[in-house]
This record gives sequence, structure tokens and C-alpha cells, in this order.
Amino acid sequence: MTSKKQSKAYEQKRNAEFQRKIAAAKVEQQRKRKMAAYAAGALVAVVIVVLVAVMLTSNDDSPAVVPSSSAEPTATASASDIDVDTEGWANSLTPPGPELAEAREWTVDIDTNQGPITVQLDGVNAPQAVASFVSLGQDGFFNNTDCHRLTTEGIYVLQCGDPTGTGTGGPAYRFGPLENTPQDDLYPAGTLAMARVGNDPASMGSQFFIVYDDSVIPSDAAGGYTVFGEVTQGLAIVEDVAQAGTITGDPDGRPAQSVIINEVSVS
Repeated sequence: MTSKKQSKAYEQKRNAEFQRKIAAAKVEQQRKRKMAAYAAGALVAVVIVVLVAVMLTSNDDSPAVVPSSSAEPTATASASDIDVDTEGWANSLTPPGPELAEAREWTVDIDTNQGPITVQLDGVNAPQAVASFVSLGQDGFFNNTDCHRLTTEGIYVLQCGDPTGTGTGGPAYRFGPLENTPQDDLYPAGTLAMARVGNDPASMGSQFFIVYDDSVIPSDAAGGYTVFGEVTQGLAIVEDVAQAGTITGDPDGRPAQSVIINEVSVS
């Protein structure tokens, strides 16, 4: 039989082993807590870095039909550096390639709160601009956006395509160079052209303008403005909006008669 002394020694040994396991478990628990804390701290640091980067690279440009004193545009990356964002072209730093225009004409129906406007896009002479517009349109980028700018003297245009409605918004990318610019600076009624920052040919994004009356828009140091299509139906809608003028009554401002793009359908 096992003596009492042996039993006591055995129990002491078991208890010591049990205490060792508890101590080891506590150490492991503390290690996991520290790792979780480090991970949380690292996540916070990453979030802070991302927020700072967004602030530093946020788009404060103001693409315009006339030269402006806007800030320089955010630099774009080359196609070899950045892949297309799978969530949509709006989030890509690389613009859609001109080959997506398929070197053909495209019919686009722009449904607005004022009525439908149909445009025909020229994928032959302005493939980069058409590829961008078509890609964004297919992604629903223009849906539920308003046309934020109307000019009623000198040049006669309605400017649209900014999801923020402020004249500073657009996709993450910018593109250039200019395409299909008129040699005589004449933009006939019905012209569909890309807005950009003054003197910067590589600052085009999503903002575009519809010319509702023949306009001579002087070229700047960069050149003219990319003409990528024309209105085939519904120009009278834009003319009616222009007739109502701007909210302030100034010749350049937000339309008094709101124009909301409900949906863009591409075919």
C-alpha cells in the first residue's frame, strides 16, 4: 500500500503541476491580449494613415469650361502601376482604356427629371473620353446626380457629371490628352464635350458640358475641349433650363431650374 507520506507527496506534485498549467494559461492569455492590443493599435494607425492620405489626395479641382484658378489635379498612375478597382471605375486610379470605346458610335439615353436626352458618342475620334463616359455610365456613376453649372453669356453650356454637385467631384482617376478639339474654337449647339481644369489637358474626369447654343470657347495654353459626342434628341430641354437662368441671376451659376440625371443607359 501507498503510505500517507507518499500520497501527500503525490498530491503535492499534482497540485504543483496544476498550478503550473494555470500559470502557463495566464501567460498565454496575457500574450493573446497583448497581440490583440497591438493589432488594434496597428489598425488604428492604418486608419489614420488612410484618412490622412485621403485628405491629402482629395479632389479639390474645379473642372471648368473656361480657365480657372483651381488647384492642380491629383496625379494619376500608369496602367502598369495600378489595377482597376473591382468595385467600379469611379474608384480606379487608372482611367478606362480607349480600346473600350471599340472605335464606334454609341447611343446613350440620359433620363432626367426634365425629360429624356439622347446623345451619340464618337468612339472613333474621342476614344478615351468615350471609354470613360461609357464605363462610368454602365457603372451607374451618373445616376441621381444634378447638373451644377449653367452659363448664359458668351458661352452657352450646361455642365453635369459631378456626383457631389459642387463642381469639384469626379472619379479617382484623371485622363488626357485632349481629343477631337475644334480648330476654330467653335462648339455648335448640341455639342457634348469634356470639362477640365484650365490650362491642364490631363485633368478630365467625369464632368461634361452640353452646348445649347453656338459658342466660341477660346482655347487656353492646353488647347481646346474634347468633343466626344452630340445631342440627337432633347436639346430643347437644355434650352428651357437655360431660359430660366441661374439661381442668382448671374450669367454663370447653378441652374434655377434643377436638372437631375436619374439614369444613364448605354447601347
